[in-house]
Amino acid sequence: MFSMDETTLRELLESVRSGSRSVEDAFAVLKRLPYEDMGFAKVDHHRGLRCGVPEVIYCEGKRTDQVVAIVDRRLAGGGNVLATRATPEVAAAVQARFADARYNEIARTITLRRKPAGPVDPNNFVAIVCAGTSDMPVAEEARETCEILDQPTRHFYDVGVAGIHRLLAHAVELSNAVAVVVCAGMEGALPSVVGGLVSAPVIAVPTSVGYGAHLNGLAPLLTMLNSCAAGVSVVNIDNGFGAGYIAALIGRAVARAAKRDTTAG
Repeated sequence: MFSMDETTLRELLESVRSGSRSVEDAFAVLKRLPYEDMGFAKVDHHRGLRCGVPEVIYCEGKRTDQVVAIVDRRLAGGGNVLATRATPEVAAAVQARFADARYNEIARTITLRRKPAGPVDPNNFVAIVCAGTSDMPVAEEARETCEILDQPTRHFYDVGVAGIHRLLAHAVELSNAVAVVVCAGMEGALPSVVGGLVSAPVIAVPTSVGYGAHLNGLAPLLTMLNSCAAGVSVVNIDNGFGAGYIAALIGRAVARAAKRDTTAG
């Protein structure tokens, strides 16, 4: 079983056209189940073909040996691997099995890059913004998600509204981003402010950082849902992965449009 994405499918079809692979062999590859049943998990090898991004491993709630086994099958299928919400113990077990696994302890992410990044435009960047240092774990999860999806990022941390001059110092650079991920706890006002400064989509991430009436992220979630800035969308509490994923998709769409314009010109 191997992972199927657009590149792999094109290579398979090209091999048939060139005669290096028979029609029967290609047919045997294509008729395989799109997932691999491991008993405790069904690894989706065709996620990349359907969605453009391979399946991501959510580690929380899984046993360490289960995570290692899933990583093993994902790597056997080819492509890069991202695992989120990984404890240091889980990361150590994955690194013991795969020496090139990289662990970001702040983000709690494990990444393994087996597929080289294609050419990217560093100016086609996603801005990752967080209000305070306490919001960095969520912001870093978003950044790691973008980076493993070959989406360039620039980060702007500890620029909350309590010292708004820190944010305004980066206003010009933020206005050049293709999308902006904004992570904030407490009352969650920062995405609305950023949304009033930029023309790019703003993806707001409420974090579970704050005192009692903050209600573990519910207060900033409601603030962000009621944003008066029209360009703000909202993901779930602490969902840096979801925000980074959406931002990377926006970046890909912008890059495709730029490529079409260049070709047409």
